[in-house]
Amino acid sequence: MAKIHPTAVVAPQACLADDVEIGAYSIIGPYVKIGESARIMSHVNIEGETSLGSGCTVFPFASLGTQTQDLKYTGGRARVDIGERTTIREYVTVNCATKEGDATRVGSGCHILAYAHVAHDCVVGDEVVIANCGTLAGHVTIEDQVIVGGLCGIHQFVRVGRMSIIGGCSKVTQDIPPYMMADGHPLEIHGINMVGLKRRGVGSTQANELKKAYRILYREGLSTTQALEKLKTDLENSKEVGHIIEFIASTNRGIVK
Repeated sequence: MAKIHPTAVVAPQACLADDVEIGAYSIIGPYVKIGESARIMSHVNIEGETSLGSGCTVFPFASLGTQTQDLKYTGGRARVDIGERTTIREYVTVNCATKEGDATRVGSGCHILAYAHVAHDCVVGDEVVIANCGTLAGHVTIEDQVIVGGLCGIHQFVRVGRMSIIGGCSKVTQDIPPYMMADGHPLEIHGINMVGLKRRGVGSTQANELKKAYRILYREGLSTTQALEKLKTDLENSKEVGHIIEFIASTNRGIVK
């Protein structure tokens, strides 16, 4: 049976796994689903169509599933879906999607640190870290294993590619290709995220191909279209380089250059 503090307010319709813990003064709405071994600390608010996977931990004063701040919202029941083993720290806000049936998604194994904000219709991949006060506007996509530095602001509809890292206080208004290091205001790409590649077990052969891809994109004076063609013809068709090519080819806002 779930362990619920006597001061917590849990709607009887909420679906809680048997070993969930709900701390003092937390409020859990009627459409909330919380998986096994999840721990909700004190003063947490979870409402709307919100689901948390097993092993999640939510720290005090976080607010999950609240209504989108999008002015186009006209009502309906949109969702927030959060994966397994994700940590939500103090004062984090995660808003639901704007349209009924749509979802704001945060993956598994993520660390969303204090005061971060995940807006409506965002898609955050697995093992992502968003440092303190990192702010995602609506419809942002963060691929797997990305690190977003503290006090970053990411513009709506921007995509951040897999295993990239963004330095603190950066302003992100265009897509960041996978595996890159980005920093500054205005934002610039400063090379391949070699530390991240090593931590994730990417081999030296793949890393060298990614270095070549970086030089083609950022050091040869080519337009994005020209660089994309050269990536296709000059580099081995590795999984990592292929992902960069696919990512750039599908950009709508353009990539950081």
